[in-house]
Amino acid sequence: MKVFFDERQLGHAPTHYFRRGAAMPHQEQPQRAEILRDMLISEGFEITKPQDHGLAPIKAVHNPDYVDFLPDAHARFVKSAGPEALAIPTMHPGVRRGKEPKDIHGQLGWWMTDTSTPLTEGSWDAAYWSAQTAVEAAETVAAGARAAYALCRPPGHHAMRDCSNGFCFFNNACIAAHHLTQTYKKVALIDVDVHTGNGSLDILYERGDIFFCSLHPDPATYPTFYLGHADETGEGDGAGKSLNLLLEQGASQDDVLALLDKGIAAIRDFGAEALVISLGFDMAADDPLAAVNVYPDGFAEMARRLAAMNLPTALVQEGGYLGPSLADNAKSFLTTFREATA
Repeated sequence: MKVFFDERQLGHAPTHYFRRGAAMPHQEQPQRAEILRDMLISEGFEITKPQDHGLAPIKAVHNPDYVDFLPDAHARFVKSAGPEALAIPTMHPGVRRGKEPKDIHGQLGWWMTDTSTPLTEGSWDAAYWSAQTAVEAAETVAAGARAAYALCRPPGHHAMRDCSNGFCFFNNACIAAHHLTQTYKKVALIDVDVHTGNGSLDILYERGDIFFCSLHPDPATYPTFYLGHADETGEGDGAGKSLNLLLEQGASQDDVLALLDKGIAAIRDFGAEALVISLGFDMAADDPLAAVNVYPDGFAEMARRLAAMNLPTALVQEGGYLGPSLADNAKSFLTTFREATA
């Protein structure tokens, strides 16, 4: 199984964010990717840098104006607020009434939804190369590889068409899925990160060529809130093409696997010809953002069931934070998937 990663993805280095009214250390640290990278090397995976596919695959999924806002946004913010300030929005337009302002502080609120995704000096390069990593994995699968893994960091599945959200700037999995539609008529995206793939739901909700399934706790009571309810099944061409499978907080490994089987069955019914997996390891029982209880053997079983679909597959890394079992969970899933697809 081919693996792609670029060291420039480590450049996004947020120190803290605001959660429940308090500043706290940011969970999405470069060390996450370093741990996964080092595990891959120790397990004999060969890691390759992605090619530069440019902005076109990103703008095919995201509002081009949002994409164009990001490259110099941090530098403009520092010029206005100083280097010690935290580059997050402090005002919002509500439900996008009005027009995009020209002032950087107004623009932060226009294009960024929350305080969890601060811009840092290296954020643009990291987000850009994270997206390129996903495109490279999709390109590799489209060219005939059985599977490819994109070690994306920062993650992407909360990023919506025209705004950042929940640690995410570009929706890497949707970028990969869209790229695969150039080769396959029907593509499925299954999200096994513990959090709702709310950005993916936003982007894919009216598309009929990409089936989207997400496993997550009820967004009525668990972040990222708002999107991901069971009755959100798609609109227009996408009617019936979105499936949100809700877990109870504290759900067991068996509960997760049972819902995974439902998602796999729905993807088979859709007739998917290729698969993208939004792969989160924050379903782990000891993850800092834990909500359910999956262990290394459970991640291995998830890999077996997903690999048994026998579809060309691009795996795109999402969450999984600095808990003690991160490397073990990643090892269990990725080595099992490699063996099952060899």
